[in-house]
Amino acid sequence: MKRILKAGAPLALAASLGGFGAAVHAESKGTFRLPGSDTAVTLGGYVKLDAILSDKSAGVDSVGDQMLNPNLIPVGPDAGAHKKNQVTFHARQTRLSLATSTPTSRGDLTTYVEGDFFGDLPNGNETSTNSSGFRLRHAYGALGGFSAGQYWTNLFNQEAYPETLDFGGALGELFVRQAQVRWTQQFGAGEWSVSAENPESVLAVPGKSTTFRSDSDRVPDLVGRVKIAAARGVYSVGVLAREVHVDSAAAPAASSGKWGGAVALTGIVPMIGKDDLRLDLNFGNAIGRYQVGGFFPDGYVDAAGELHLARQTSGYIAYRHFWSPTLRSTLEVSAADSAPPAATFAGINQADRSQHLNLIWRPVANFDVGAELIHARRVVTGGDSGSLNRVQFSAQYSFL
Repeated sequence: MKRILKAGAPLALAASLGGFGAAVHAESKGTFRLPGSDTAVTLGGYVKLDAILSDKSAGVDSVGDQMLNPNLIPVGPDAGAHKKNQVTFHARQTRLSLATSTPTSRGDLTTYVEGDFFGDLPNGNETSTNSSGFRLRHAYGALGGFSAGQYWTNLFNQEAYPETLDFGGALGELFVRQAQVRWTQQFGAGEWSVSAENPESVLAVPGKSTTFRSDSDRVPDLVGRVKIAAARGVYSVGVLAREVHVDSAAAPAASSGKWGGAVALTGIVPMIGKDDLRLDLNFGNAIGRYQVGGFFPDGYVDAAGELHLARQTSGYIAYRHFWSPTLRSTLEVSAADSAPPAATFAGINQADRSQHLNLIWRPVANFDVGAELIHARRVVTGGDSGSLNRVQFSAQYSFL
């Protein structure tokens, strides 16, 4: 699931501690001051249960049955034929966070650490204990305009994500958290930011229907973004430049790299009353692993060891409507497409689609319960495809 927000609140405010460099004040809700210190500490998080009925299973203990993962949608003539009607209950999205803020002569020094339970655990299964490993989502510090640590990529404005019960969310979105250094500068009605982020090259190679991760990444991914709050919404433009590199293990005949890039456009547009429209359009020749689920390869290696980059596009449109102060819905439609080289080995991801429709009720503060219909489709090179239909019920109890 993506996230359940405070009813009627803009996404930027609902994720108040999620901004890179967000300050924490001692008078804020859920915040206390450490004895003998100027440091303010805020504890946050929530407990969430998801109950999911899928028309086919992704496999025993598979995360594909717990969230929409486009890579795990079965494809082919008999896709999922022997794994029908899978019911899964889990509480893995349950989340914990800790934020601090300490005043200094150069402004507030802030830190933020957040994790959930979607990590791996060798003995975790659905047989008896349903154990799940705690995993790091965010860990960063900020002072003034300088931030460092692990956070959302600077390419995409995370405030524009649609509100879905499904943790996987819209298949047309960009979704990466990674280590980085960033500078953010305010101006007028907006801000600009630049960052150097952890590189990773994921390659489609000859003779394999799965991708290969290069261990020869030599240059950080370079990102710039401008975000503007206008009278009719919040908009952002992000630009990515990165070197996709091939090592000898992936393609023995090659050891080279190519520069590629991508552009990400987002918008949050206020509509009637509390309603809003969320828009995203991404295009370039190196979106690759930045696509949610790492859906696309970053590069394509041919039989001669030559590296190729390919056109890739993605995006979504999502409308959130408030039926009443306590009842709201989101309808999301999204898509991602690529144009891989003609000789790409069959089975490599080429396109996907998703639609989400939900109804969320907030009877009291800090408690949300809802239901969601999900449809998704995956297409791979060679022409095989497969679809997934799902009904999800969720209950979320927030700490604050």
